Amino acid sequence: MSTHITVFGPGCANCVRLDKEVHKALAATGINGTVTNVTDYADIAAAGVTATPGLMINGELLVTGRVPKAQEIGELLTRYSG
Repeated sequence: MSTHITVFGPGCANCVRLDKEVHKALAATGINGTVTNVTDYADIAAAGVTATPGLMINGELLVTGRVPKAQEIGELLTRYSG
């Protein structure tokens, strides 16, 4: 089963950093995941993201308004995958 990861943000520098950290975490954990980037403000708001960037794993909004390091994302991936 693939883990679905969503990065929310309008394409700002922090949003790009979060996307890179997510990919690092996926590589480090070996978890099979698909990453989707949501840039539309209406879609971001509809997901409940009040500050960007935002990180959702398998439908759970876990981080908003900051860029966690790959290690923290890896821990979240392990906890919320499958």
